[in-house]
Amino acid sequence: MTLFEDLKWRGLIKDVAGEEAELQKVLDGKPFAFYWGTDPTADSLHIGHYSSLCMAKRLANAGHHPILLCGGATGRIGDPRPTAEREIISEEAVNKNIAGIRAQVQRLVPSAELVDNYDWWHAKSFLDTLRDIGKYISLNYMLDKDIIRRRLETGITYAEFSYMLLQGFDFVHLFQDKNCIMQVAGSDQWGNITTGVDLIRKMLDKPAYAFTMPLILDSTGKKFGKSEGNALWLDKEKTAPYAIYQYLINADDSKVLEYLKVFTFLSKEEIEDVYAQHTAAPEKRIAQKTLAWEIVKDLHGKAEADNAVSVSEKLFAGDFKSLSVSDILTGMKGVPTFKYTEELSLVDMLVNNKIASSKREAREFITGNAISVNGEVVNNLETIITKDMALEGKIIIIRRGKKKYFIAEL
Repeated sequence: MTLFEDLKWRGLIKDVAGEEAELQKVLDGKPFAFYWGTDPTADSLHIGHYSSLCMAKRLANAGHHPILLCGGATGRIGDPRPTAEREIISEEAVNKNIAGIRAQVQRLVPSAELVDNYDWWHAKSFLDTLRDIGKYISLNYMLDKDIIRRRLETGITYAEFSYMLLQGFDFVHLFQDKNCIMQVAGSDQWGNITTGVDLIRKMLDKPAYAFTMPLILDSTGKKFGKSEGNALWLDKEKTAPYAIYQYLINADDSKVLEYLKVFTFLSKEEIEDVYAQHTAAPEKRIAQKTLAWEIVKDLHGKAEADNAVSVSEKLFAGDFKSLSVSDILTGMKGVPTFKYTEELSLVDMLVNNKIASSKREAREFITGNAISVNGEVVNNLETIITKDMALEGKIIIIRRGKKKYFIAEL
């Protein structure tokens, strides 16, 4: 299977600038330089950026040269959002964020060349920009871009409106300076990408190539990797590898095949085999476990991926005492939690926190071996919950039946 055929099978080619046949010829031809970009809005990339990193690695593995553009200039303005203007980031924050992103990309895509568009924009005057770039792009052209049209009703600043000119010229600069002939990005960047292709054609009278990847969404239609507005960071100091693993093993069955194609480097045959096993026994979540392990392995190494599996299995088995409280809380996110400040009987704890509806029901649960504390069944009605039972002096895990968990915080 050629590179182009593989990308098509994985569903990774959405919009193409020009003819798809020409794109296929370039992708499957001699080595070339391509770029993708990100604005330094944080000091770490998150899982939502991961499809772009995977795409860069796929092209690099095929022999092409990846260039990451970190937008030290464009990040000071902000790419127009569909709803509202982005907050302006200080120069200090921009530089700190660029350093963090550079370190991550160098680790994850070692062959990538990293550039900062501030290096060529900071010396360019406003008059130069209008004369050398602005005269090639008409107002009608800019107003016709989807993201601009959507913002006209609510209002858009001139700075945001001009963003596409900056990104478009980035492509021109890299085309001239690095012989970079292709740009790859998410489909929400289509307007900016085509501006670059058009500028190269108008300013240099040469062809350039570009395509977009579809945005990866979860089963509710939200961007992949977002949970209630909180990103899953690729920096393990900001998001533990197990937290990413836990998020992915809960992926919806309707999306897991798509995710295996987009986010893993398993072959077509391997993915089809995993999905066949998953279809035969979906309750085993073989596809989700494979997806989670492959991604954590790629991001943080095999040891972290194996550890995530171990933590998950121990949580499922109720082996809480061999786990850290941090891993337990990550794995049991969303479990009902309550506070306790003094020693009390297990019966009272169950009733006071609505784990049982009455003392009679609490006693029935206990004598019926339906209650466990920190993974161990407790059937003694005289049991007292003491502070020294708390794991790391912080929490006690109570389970009622097979699946009802509660966390008591000291």
